[in-house]
Amino acid sequence: MRSPLSSVGPLTEFIQNALGLSYSMIGLITTLPLICFAALSGFTLYFTQRFGLETVLGAALFILTIGTVGRSFANIPALYLGTLFLGIGIAVMNVLMPSIVKRDFPERSGFMTSLYSGVMGIGATLGAGVSVPLAHATNWQFSLGGWAILSFLGFLFWIPQLRNRTKPKNPIHIGTALKKLGSSPIAWQIAFFMGLQSLIFYAILAWLPEILIERGMTPTKAGLVLSISQGTGILGSLIIPAIAGRFKDQRSIVVVTGAMEIIGVTGILLTDTFLVSTWAGILGFGLGGNFSLALLFMVLRAESAELTTGLSGMAQSVGYFIAAFGPVLFGFIHDLTNSWNIPLYSMLGIAALQLAFGLGAAKNRVIST
Repeated sequence: MRSPLSSVGPLTEFIQNALGLSYSMIGLITTLPLICFAALSGFTLYFTQRFGLETVLGAALFILTIGTVGRSFANIPALYLGTLFLGIGIAVMNVLMPSIVKRDFPERSGFMTSLYSGVMGIGATLGAGVSVPLAHATNWQFSLGGWAILSFLGFLFWIPQLRNRTKPKNPIHIGTALKKLGSSPIAWQIAFFMGLQSLIFYAILAWLPEILIERGMTPTKAGLVLSISQGTGILGSLIIPAIAGRFKDQRSIVVVTGAMEIIGVTGILLTDTFLVSTWAGILGFGLGGNFSLALLFMVLRAESAELTTGLSGMAQSVGYFIAAFGPVLFGFIHDLTNSWNIPLYSMLGIAALQLAFGLGAAKNRVIST
C-alpha cells in the first residue's frame, strides 16, 4: 500500500521534466491519495456491513491495481486520475487492516500490527530506493506504474477469501457509532495523533529527496536517503507495537518515538548533507513507530471489531484530512520563499503537537458501545 506513494518523491525531477509541472502540482500527486483517505475512510463501515469485509477488501485491491497502472501513462490527466483511483483503494485497505487484526487476532494485536505495518514499511522502502535506478534502466512511467504487479498478486491471493463475505453478527447502527466516536476524547486524540504523524510522513515522502537535491546531492543518493528513512521506519513499525502491546499504558513509548521525530527533523534542518542519513534514519524510526502506534490504538481502544472499523474510519478520515495539506502546502511555501527552512521549522512545531495528542491516546482507556 505504500510503494505507489513512496515512489513519487524520488521521481519528481523526471515527472517535472516530462510534464512541466510546478512543485505545487507535484505535491498534489501525494496529496490526492490523502484526500481520498479523508473522504472515504468514514464510509468503510457502511460498505463492510453491506457487502462483507472480504468483498470490500478484494475490490480495494483491484481498484489499487487499476489506478497504479493508469497513472503511468505519460500525460497529466492519466497521472492524476490514476492517482485518484489508487488513493481510493488504499483508503479502504487502511481502514480494514486494524479491523481484521481485532477480529482474527485479538490476543496478538501487538505482534500482528507489527507484522503488517512492517510489511507496509518494506513496500515504502522499495518504492523510495529503487524508483530512480528503475527509471534509468527503463523509464519513469514503468518505475511509477510497475508497483501494480504487487497489488495484482495480492488480489489473486485474496480471491479464495471472496467466498466468505463476512458481515457483523450484531451490526452497530452507523449513526450510533458515529455519535459515540464523535463524543469520545480518545477517538479525537487518536485521530489528531495519526493526522499529524501522517502530515509529517507524507511531506517527508514528497520532499526530502528534493530538499537534498537542492543541497547538491544526486537524485540517486537522495532517493537512497529517503529509503534509509523508510527502512528504519520498518524497524520502528516492527519493534514499537510489539513492545507497546504488552502494556496497558503506552505514554512512555510515545515520548521516545516523539522525541526521535523532533531530533530527526532538527538534524535535517540544521545540517547541510552532513550525517543526513543518520537524521533521516532517526526520523524514520520515530515516524514508523508512531504510525504503528496509531494503528495499535485503534485496536486497543475499541471494544469490538466493528467499533474498531468505525474508530479506524473516523481516525483516518480526520487524520488524512489534516495530512492532505502537508505536501501541497510545503511545496507552495517553497515556491514562495525558494527555501525549505520554513517548512522544516513548521514540521518541528507539528511534531511537538503530535506528541501531546499521542500522550492522550496512549492512556489506558476503552471506547465501548
